Amino acid sequence: MKTDDFRREHGFTLIELMVVVAIVAILAAIAIPNYSRYMQRARRSDAQQILMQVAGAEERYYATYNSYGSLSTVGFTASPLYSAHQYYSVALASATSSNFKATATPVSGGPQATDGCGALSVSDTGARTAAGTTTNGSCW
Repeated sequence: MKTDDFRREHGFTLIELMVVVAIVAILAAIAIPNYSRYMQRARRSDAQQILMQVAGAEERYYATYNSYGSLSTVGFTASPLYSAHQYYSVALASATSSNFKATATPVSGGPQATDGCGALSVSDTGARTAAGTTTNGSCW
Protein backbone atom coordinates (compact mmCIF):
# COMPACT_ATOMS: atom_id res chain seq x y z
CA MET A 1 0.00 0.00 0.00
CA LYS A 2 1.42 3.27 -1.10
CA THR A 3 0.73 6.47 0.90
CA ASP A 4 0.59 9.84 -0.74
CA ASP A 5 2.70 12.55 0.73
CA PHE A 6 0.22 15.08 -0.61
CA ARG A 7 -0.98 17.25 2.24
CA ARG A 8 -3.80 19.66 1.87
CA GLU A 9 -2.85 23.16 2.98
CA HIS A 10 -5.36 25.10 5.05
CA GLY A 11 -5.73 28.88 4.91
CA PHE A 12 -6.47 31.73 2.54
CA THR A 13 -4.54 32.92 -0.44
CA LEU A 14 -3.31 36.48 -0.77
CA ILE A 15 -5.87 37.13 -3.53
CA GLU A 16 -8.74 36.02 -1.30
CA LEU A 17 -7.56 38.28 1.50
CA MET A 18 -7.21 41.25 -0.87
CA VAL A 19 -10.77 40.72 -2.15
CA VAL A 20 -12.07 40.75 1.42
CA VAL A 21 -10.09 43.92 2.23
CA ALA A 22 -11.48 45.61 -0.88
CA ILE A 23 -15.05 44.70 0.05
CA VAL A 24 -14.59 46.02 3.59
CA ALA A 25 -13.10 49.26 2.23
CA ILE A 26 -16.05 49.78 -0.12
CA LEU A 27 -18.55 49.17 2.68
CA ALA A 28 -16.68 51.56 4.98
CA ALA A 29 -16.60 54.24 2.26
CA ILE A 30 -20.39 54.05 2.09
CA ALA A 31 -21.17 53.57 5.78
CA ILE A 32 -18.94 56.18 7.44
CA PRO A 33 -20.35 59.26 5.63
CA ASN A 34 -23.91 58.01 6.18
CA TYR A 35 -23.20 57.51 9.87
CA SER A 36 -21.69 61.00 10.13
CA ARG A 37 -24.81 62.56 8.60
CA TYR A 38 -26.98 60.51 10.94
CA MET A 39 -25.01 61.72 13.95
CA GLN A 40 -25.33 65.36 12.84
CA ARG A 41 -29.10 64.96 12.57
CA ALA A 42 -29.17 63.38 16.03
CA ARG A 43 -27.06 66.17 17.54
CA ARG A 44 -29.37 68.75 15.96
CA SER A 45 -32.04 67.68 18.46
CA ASP A 46 -29.77 69.17 21.14
CA ALA A 47 -30.36 72.62 19.64
CA GLN A 48 -34.05 72.00 19.09
CA GLN A 49 -34.50 71.00 22.71
CA ILE A 50 -32.82 74.07 24.19
CA LEU A 51 -34.61 76.39 21.75
CA MET A 52 -37.99 74.95 22.78
CA GLN A 53 -37.03 75.42 26.43
CA VAL A 54 -36.09 79.05 25.78
CA ALA A 55 -39.31 79.65 23.81
CA GLY A 56 -41.39 78.11 26.59
CA ALA A 57 -39.65 80.21 29.24
CA GLU A 58 -40.15 83.36 27.16
CA GLU A 59 -43.86 82.64 26.74
CA ARG A 60 -44.31 81.98 30.46
CA TYR A 61 -42.50 85.25 31.20
CA TYR A 62 -44.70 87.06 28.67
CA ALA A 63 -47.86 85.63 30.23
CA THR A 64 -46.79 87.03 33.61
CA TYR A 65 -45.15 90.37 32.68
CA ASN A 66 -46.69 91.14 29.27
CA SER A 67 -43.24 91.46 27.67
CA TYR A 68 -40.39 89.17 26.67
CA GLY A 69 -37.20 89.15 28.69
CA SER A 70 -33.53 88.37 28.41
CA LEU A 71 -32.20 84.87 28.97
CA SER A 72 -31.27 85.72 32.54
CA THR A 73 -34.66 87.22 33.39
CA VAL A 74 -36.54 84.15 32.11
CA GLY A 75 -34.45 81.79 34.22
CA PHE A 76 -31.32 80.83 32.28
CA THR A 77 -28.42 81.80 34.50
CA ALA A 78 -25.52 80.36 32.47
CA SER A 79 -23.65 82.87 30.36
CA PRO A 80 -23.06 81.97 27.63
CA LEU A 81 -25.88 79.46 27.42
CA TYR A 82 -25.03 76.14 25.81
CA SER A 83 -27.22 73.23 24.79
CA ALA A 84 -27.25 70.12 27.01
CA HIS A 85 -24.35 68.43 25.19
CA GLN A 86 -22.63 71.74 24.35
CA TYR A 87 -22.88 71.35 20.58
CA TYR A 88 -24.65 74.74 20.30
CA SER A 89 -24.43 78.12 21.98
CA VAL A 90 -27.74 79.90 22.47
CA ALA A 91 -28.45 83.61 22.33
CA LEU A 92 -31.42 85.89 21.93
CA ALA A 93 -30.92 87.61 18.62
CA SER A 94 -33.63 90.04 19.59
CA ALA A 95 -35.81 90.37 22.64
CA THR A 96 -38.19 93.28 22.89
CA SER A 97 -41.38 93.76 24.82
CA SER A 98 -43.38 92.40 21.88
CA ASN A 99 -41.17 89.72 20.26
CA PHE A 100 -38.11 87.50 20.59
CA LYS A 101 -35.91 85.34 18.41
CA ALA A 102 -33.68 82.71 20.01
CA THR A 103 -30.81 81.30 17.94
CA ALA A 104 -28.70 78.20 18.54
CA THR A 105 -25.36 78.45 16.73
CA PRO A 106 -23.04 75.44 16.34
CA VAL A 107 -19.95 75.75 18.53
CA SER A 108 -16.93 76.66 16.40
CA GLY A 109 -14.70 73.64 15.84
CA GLY A 110 -17.32 71.28 17.27
CA PRO A 111 -18.91 68.31 15.55
CA GLN A 112 -21.87 70.40 14.37
CA ALA A 113 -19.77 73.17 12.82
CA THR A 114 -20.03 71.51 9.39
CA ASP A 115 -23.77 70.80 9.63
CA GLY A 116 -25.63 72.09 6.58
CA CYS A 117 -28.42 73.52 8.73
CA GLY A 118 -26.12 76.00 10.44
CA ALA A 119 -27.75 78.11 13.14
CA LEU A 120 -31.30 77.16 14.14
CA SER A 121 -33.77 79.78 15.35
CA VAL A 122 -37.22 80.01 16.85
CA SER A 123 -39.29 83.16 17.28
CA ASP A 124 -42.28 84.32 19.30
CA THR A 125 -44.55 83.47 16.37
CA GLY A 126 -43.34 79.87 16.45
CA ALA A 127 -41.42 80.25 13.21
CA ARG A 128 -38.54 77.78 13.05
CA THR A 129 -35.72 78.65 10.69
CA ALA A 130 -32.26 77.45 9.74
CA ALA A 131 -29.49 79.71 8.47
CA GLY A 132 -27.53 77.04 6.61
CA THR A 133 -27.63 75.67 3.08
CA THR A 134 -30.07 72.86 3.92
CA THR A 135 -33.81 73.45 3.68
CA ASN A 136 -35.77 74.22 6.85
CA GLY A 137 -37.96 71.13 6.51
CA SER A 138 -35.07 68.73 7.00
CA CYS A 139 -33.50 70.82 9.77
CA TRP A 140 -36.55 70.94 12.02
